Amino acid sequence: MSKAAYKLRPSDYWRIGEHENWFQEMAAKGYHLKKMGIYFAKFVKDEPKEMRYRIEVSIKKKMTREQIHMYAENGWDYVTRYNYFHVFSSLSSSGAPELHTDPAEQSFTLKELDKKLAWNAGLGTVMLIILIGMLASIWFLDRTPTLVLVEGMAIQLTVFTFFLIFSAYTSIQAARSIRALRKNLIEGKPIDHHAPWKKHSQLNSIILFLFTVMVGLSAILPFLQLVKAETKTLPESSPDLPIVRLADIENHPALVRGEPYNMGDHVDWGNRYTLYWSLLAPVQYETNENGVVSGEMWEDNGGEYSPSIQTKVYQLSLPGMADHLIFDLIERYKYEYSDEDYVEIKNPNFNLLIVHEEKEFKEVYSSKGKAVIHVRYFGHADINSVIENIEEKIKLISE
Repeated sequence: MSKAAYKLRPSDYWRIGEHENWFQEMAAKGYHLKKMGIYFAKFVKDEPKEMRYRIEVSIKKKMTREQIHMYAENGWDYVTRYNYFHVFSSLSSSGAPELHTDPAEQSFTLKELDKKLAWNAGLGTVMLIILIGMLASIWFLDRTPTLVLVEGMAIQLTVFTFFLIFSAYTSIQAARSIRALRKNLIEGKPIDHHAPWKKHSQLNSIILFLFTVMVGLSAILPFLQLVKAETKTLPESSPDLPIVRLADIENHPALVRGEPYNMGDHVDWGNRYTLYWSLLAPVQYETNENGVVSGEMWEDNGGEYSPSIQTKVYQLSLPGMADHLIFDLIERYKYEYSDEDYVEIKNPNFNLLIVHEEKEFKEVYSSKGKAVIHVRYFGHADINSVIENIEEKIKLISE
């Protein structure tokens, strides 16, 4: 009983002579072509035979029964098709005449395919340019490429863009190859039915495999980020979390948590922490915390003293990204402030420490090892209190 076998096919579908030679070599090993797929060809295992294979091009994906019958009368059996290419086979010993004896006449069978592939290559190139423009705006419009990379949402689109670049290159290559083949036929040069196929096939198969794996893995990333994202109400204390707490900075016995004003999904969003994950920053925290000190007023008597703090924490996979991430965070959050408002402070306990202070508003950007912590605090406490608390927390994730 014949058994089916699947073989990785040469990826460049337009290389007619190479495919014909591959089918012939497989038949000599006892593998006889049955069907062609996108990546694999289906063979039937049987006795080795000396076969000839020829590929007929038709812009219509289905070949007429009359044409198939005409070829069969001349000793060529219809096997299968892939895209616009129809495969016929014949025993070498049958002496069946060639499907085409005049190369110039055969060139007319490629005319419509030549036009279609040129159109596809042009359209693919235009779409790729548009996609690259969109991707560039995501990466560089806000001038925060490292932050975009760390947050991870653009990785899938970037990998997909590179895959499309490869696909566009393949389309252009297909159009040029068919046009060159047609030109050779017009000049009277027949198709080489024994063209070597291994070199192109192996290289392109490796490239295609790598791109397929990369696209597949990148497609998983957004789902992992959604699954791993988790938001909870901040506990009253969190000694094991690498986040700076409002109570530690204020150090005021009368400080209490403000009344919840934005509740949703059983979370006090005014006092919450969110855990994120990305490939380049597997540990990320984002927190909001608000408090009230009863009996104390803001310095301008604008109301009851109600300090607040926001923290962003990153533990990076690559420590070398830390300082770049800090400058991107400054770019993201500086708003109406200028670069001169951000001052670097030399501190042996940090790789990089940059502060910004405007009356009650204090900001600290810090890095150590693979850790980055950004704190935005609004209150009366001194900025040194913020720095001291960051110094304690950053030790938890710097290694």
